[in-house]
Amino acid sequence: MHLRSVAIAFSLALFLPNLVPAEELGKEGYVDSQGVKIHYVTKGEGPLVVLIHGFPDYWYSWRKQIPELARHFQVVAIDQRGYNKSDQPSQVEDYAMNNLVGDVLAVVDHFSQKQAVIVGHDWGGMVAWSFAMHHPDRIRRLVILNLPHPRGLMRELVNNPQQRDNSQYARDFQKPDAAEKLTPERLARWIRDADVRQKYVQAFRRSSLEGMLNYYKANYPRPPYKQPKDDFPRIKCPVLMFHGLKDRALLPGALSGTWDWIDNTLTLVTVPTAGHFVQRDASELVTRHMLKWLVD
Repeated sequence: MHLRSVAIAFSLALFLPNLVPAEELGKEGYVDSQGVKIHYVTKGEGPLVVLIHGFPDYWYSWRKQIPELARHFQVVAIDQRGYNKSDQPSQVEDYAMNNLVGDVLAVVDHFSQKQAVIVGHDWGGMVAWSFAMHHPDRIRRLVILNLPHPRGLMRELVNNPQQRDNSQYARDFQKPDAAEKLTPERLARWIRDADVRQKYVQAFRRSSLEGMLNYYKANYPRPPYKQPKDDFPRIKCPVLMFHGLKDRALLPGALSGTWDWIDNTLTLVTVPTAGHFVQRDASELVTRHMLKWLVD
């Protein structure tokens, strides 16, 4: 896969100044998830908010949101398995969605709270949707950033040629030799701020490139795409969605009909100037809307 296709998939965005030292964002810790060690950073007190990053990313993705959320909540930003300081299982099946959801459940249990707000971006968003579907009693509210409901994405892969074309990167990532074509430096190249980019390079050097791509190999639909069945468990909690409309990997057409799969309120915030990494491209807007929605 060429760097150009990587850039399209990641929706190259605005640079982020003001590097925040990691030690100022919270305290580090680890959770045991059925023998897999999950690293986290936590800050604040109160109801639990779990932040789940996507690809290619790590807990530091939420550096703009953590300080403000921590004024009202105990915020826990995790490294998903395969990333940074979390364990990196070697088998594709280790990254199946039930295992990823199990990691989040282990985090909620670790902090001894009956329910949590679950926030997810990209693959973290898919994990968050799945957590809400299968553990409705453990989630208070759901926040999704640039990851349509899986039923909507599957529908678009079947019916929208542009989405199929723009998902070529995912099919490339599913190839056996895909990790050989990636490096930590390439994965972080889209970040224009040199200090932030270096932190990402270091985190990706600690990560498993194979593990990162196993999310796609274990969970992303493969052609021939089939019309999704109407068998997804319905979402019972309130949902807040953000979607940067310049996202080239996940087109906004997949958002249509989301309200049909939720048995509660849905708040959708579209951001015309933002790309795939909306929590960074429009960090102030996202933080302000998220905090108001959670605190009200």
